[in-house]
Amino acid sequence: MDEGKSEELKAAEKKEYQNLVNQVKPKPSVLANCLWAFVVGGLICVIAQMILNYLVSKGMSKSDAGSAVAVIMVFLGALLTGIGIYDKIGEKAGAGSIVPITGFSNVIVASALEFKREGYIFGVGARIFSIAGPTLLFGFTASVLIGLISYWFR
Repeated sequence: MDEGKSEELKAAEKKEYQNLVNQVKPKPSVLANCLWAFVVGGLICVIAQMILNYLVSKGMSKSDAGSAVAVIMVFLGALLTGIGIYDKIGEKAGAGSIVPITGFSNVIVASALEFKREGYIFGVGARIFSIAGPTLLFGFTASVLIGLISYWFR
């Protein structure tokens, strides 16, 4: 009989605790979060488009310029992550900073920086492949599957 009361008491304590958490927990503004994500994601895309237009105006083919823009944006995302700016952007923008290609470099660099205390060679250098590997594997696999599907349904 004591065991049944003990279970009831635990359930009541959990429910009371959850009620307290819900009262204290901040309520996010969904509209404001969506707006910030849209603005920041759009701004990242505008910067990439400006770089693309500049490279094309200097004589680069659109295909080559597109590849160069991807490399530049990945570099900028990694650089801003390394100096701590991209995380601050991500706090405000949420998915708006994660969805563009700069979000990919942010994830890889931020994960690698967690191992910095183990040293640059055995920490960052060795662990970067264990972090980037699954990301690249799934990215390559998805791109191959999408390519095959688009080839088959031409």
